[in-house]
Amino acid sequence: MPIQITKLDSSQAGFHTALSALLAFEASTDEAIERSVAAILADVKARGDAAVLEYTNRFDRIPDGGAASMAAFDIGQAELDAALAGLPEAQRLALQTAAERIRLFHQRQKQELCGFSYTEADGTVLGQKITPLDRVGIYVPGGKAAYPSSVLMNAVPAKVAGVAEIIMVVPTPDGVKNQMVLAAAAIAGVTRVITIGGAQAVGALAHGTATIAPVDKIVGPGNAYVAAAKRRVFGIVGIDMIAGPSEILIICDGSTDPDWVAMDLFSQAEHDELAQAILLCPDADYIARVEASINKLLPTMPRQDTIRTSLSDRGALVKVRDMAEACAIANSIAAEHLEISAENPQQWADQIRHAGAMFLGRFSSESLGDYCCGPNHVLPTSRTARFSSPLGVYDFQKRSSVIFVSEAGAQTLGKVAAELAYGEGLQAHARSAELRLKSNA
Repeated sequence: MPIQITKLDSSQAGFHTALSALLAFEASTDEAIERSVAAILADVKARGDAAVLEYTNRFDRIPDGGAASMAAFDIGQAELDAALAGLPEAQRLALQTAAERIRLFHQRQKQELCGFSYTEADGTVLGQKITPLDRVGIYVPGGKAAYPSSVLMNAVPAKVAGVAEIIMVVPTPDGVKNQMVLAAAAIAGVTRVITIGGAQAVGALAHGTATIAPVDKIVGPGNAYVAAAKRRVFGIVGIDMIAGPSEILIICDGSTDPDWVAMDLFSQAEHDELAQAILLCPDADYIARVEASINKLLPTMPRQDTIRTSLSDRGALVKVRDMAEACAIANSIAAEHLEISAENPQQWADQIRHAGAMFLGRFSSESLGDYCCGPNHVLPTSRTARFSSPLGVYDFQKRSSVIFVSEAGAQTLGKVAAELAYGEGLQAHARSAELRLKSNA
């Protein structure tokens, strides 16, 4: 049965209303999940390890009657190294190659984040100091949704940033450990791996327990319970983002093999029924060819049911007037992944202001970025690319202002500060500045 995918034309009345309705996504708050997460977090904060142990045994169905202590959830370095050594050679080389490329890319970010200082004529020195976070928690999904690539994308930039301690939590339902995830942790230099998950793991990382030190920031994807927990602990710790469903937007001039474009749309649609895949193209005949490719290739996909639902509910094939209009529409969508599959893609990339990641040219499939190009695959979704950025080294570092005021500088700045402080009615501020003036000595 052919997919019933939405078709829009930018020249028709009501286009922008229809597009807005298609893009609309507001993560519904499940009251039952919120109540459950709130109770778990409160319990972990109050009872610490005992609560984490109880919830992990119950939710992850730990075999043999469950673990007797938190020590059972720790995975030592020897086991991580053994997981890496035990992988088939092709998998091991793929992980190592991806990790090295990710590391090289993120090292460039560190160079750009060096501190600075400058000295004024009176000897006052002003500047900025960059320091890494002390301890970071990385959440990694377990069970069927196991992503070694996410281990690399979260841990490698933290390591490059200089984070001293990286604690990874990963659930192991039924006691099953994913060897590629463990191998990725070994490659990335994760400090400690604990086989716990869910809201209880987020709570343990945020509040700390007798066996788990509290972290400064929690990053990494998870299910609805993990997302709700991250949202609730924000402020106690930092978080990366609350990510929505995956998205791909393809701008094509009609010169790319339609099978390639169809498969690129599939690459995001297979993630989730709520994922969104949209094509913008000025060539109506080419759009029809892509639609034919979609229906031809769908039966070959193991996750065809998920792809079908995603494309039917939230996908679209959009006829635009020209490539310039496609870029304007792309800026309003601010997609997580944007492919510009065209001749001279840089020409159109120059017109893009809002996108999580841009993939330029026919050979730059989004899937390469997910795994091994080097730039981070943790990207803003749900139009948040308008104001936020991919995960990077800068997310694991913080900036401190450095102020050294000379005696001469205090004579000038003190008068300015006092004047402003009196204007705000803050007399102690004013007097603090005035006491350093030579006229008051």
